[in-house]
Amino acid sequence: MKKTALLNAELSYLVASLGHFDEITICDAGLPIPNETQRIDLALTHGVPAFIDTVRVILSEMQITGVLLASEFKQVSPDLHRALIELVEQEKLAGSRIELIYISHEAFKERTSNSKAVVRTGECTPYANVIFQSGVVF
Repeated sequence: MKKTALLNAELSYLVASLGHFDEITICDAGLPIPNETQRIDLALTHGVPAFIDTVRVILSEMQITGVLLASEFKQVSPDLHRALIELVEQEKLAGSRIELIYISHEAFKERTSNSKAVVRTGECTPYANVIFQSGVVF
């Protein structure tokens, strides 16, 4: 059994297979997922698993260099947005250089087609979606 926090086999494989600037999306229960994009569906019921818990575990194993968010997220769901930004800031404090980019929700939905996978959570908070760009550890 793995010793690290990420136990889900599909997610573990996804993170291990990422190259520099590859993208993954972590989304709420309602974001449309392109048919051609791998879907890792973790949603069990409303709120389970939570978006922020899923992000926290993925960031425990993934080096990121970029974060893309819908600009609406900050205004519509400020508490969850703040929690996400705090996690990103922790990554920066650990020495990571991370670019934070805001785009429209419509552009965000289109951008998900670039992701190697979309990880669907049970989150039901509006605009609780993020695209992470993979970094390198060297």
